[in-house]
Amino acid sequence: MDSVSQIALGSALAIATMGRRTAVWKAALWGAVAGTLPDLDVFIDHGNALANMVNHRGNSHSLLYLLLLSPLLGACIARLHGEGALWRRWAVAMALVLVTHPILDWFTIYGTQLLRPFSTEAYGLGSVFVIDPLYTLPLLLGIVLALGRKAFSGLRANRMGLVLSSLYLGWSVLAQQHASGVAQASLAAQRIAAPQLLVTATPLNTLLWRVVALGDTHYWEGYYSVFDQDGDMAWTRHDRGTALQALYAPQAPAVRLLADFAHDFVKLEQQGDDLYLSDLRMGSEGRYSFRFLLGSAADVAAGRVNIEQQALDFPLRQALGELWQRIWHKPD
Repeated sequence: MDSVSQIALGSALAIATMGRRTAVWKAALWGAVAGTLPDLDVFIDHGNALANMVNHRGNSHSLLYLLLLSPLLGACIARLHGEGALWRRWAVAMALVLVTHPILDWFTIYGTQLLRPFSTEAYGLGSVFVIDPLYTLPLLLGIVLALGRKAFSGLRANRMGLVLSSLYLGWSVLAQQHASGVAQASLAAQRIAAPQLLVTATPLNTLLWRVVALGDTHYWEGYYSVFDQDGDMAWTRHDRGTALQALYAPQAPAVRLLADFAHDFVKLEQQGDDLYLSDLRMGSEGRYSFRFLLGSAADVAAGRVNIEQQALDFPLRQALGELWQRIWHKPD
């Protein structure tokens, strides 16, 4: 999730765990700090844009490593504030904040390597978009009330914020499962053979769902809103570039690297002399969040790969307007 959501979750959890044992502002501050810590790996350069993408949410998001860090961090905070008797409580608070960071990230589709060092599998549920105000606002409101009101009422408001945000995550999973069922039925009705299915929340909401159905050589993209009157989804068919992948992957390990990370939801395409590699999970057709220029076909064939991430350039207001319209209205 975005930094604001992680900070809000960290602060809310620390306030709830510490209760009246320490000042609310201390719990809120250190919860925010700990909620940010795992994402500091963005400052590590792994050599190129694609490697940076794949290794983000790696070791710094390992559940084991974060649990091991918690007692040390809790003891340091307790010592700093002269609250030595509370170091265990601070350690528990920090453990909850640190561990829930990657768990919250798991609800997005990006890919979080929760089980390092035992596995580099990137887990992503995709039931919420990386930024979702309906998740974050209850947390922020609860924290503000906890900081500004008397102990019992403020702490109760903070707990309510945690409950509401957690219920929202639960709703997102149920809505995603419903959209998945509709998509599977639609594919079967239209006799589209696509064994791999990806269902993800569209930006800023859990009402409209983007579906990518992956076949052997092509993929199909469709949308479903919870307000659609029927399950007759419209699908657009696109080439995955499997022939290009087979041809260039041996000379460009980046192709296999992204394919493994994205569970094969990638496409390789040639435009003019240049080869472009895209992650199909994030964005939409023609507007992928992670699209990489590998270089000219001749250079890639010769093993000279120069990876450059392509900027996502599209009219934001227009895109949000289209999104809003599609939530409420199904195209004819």
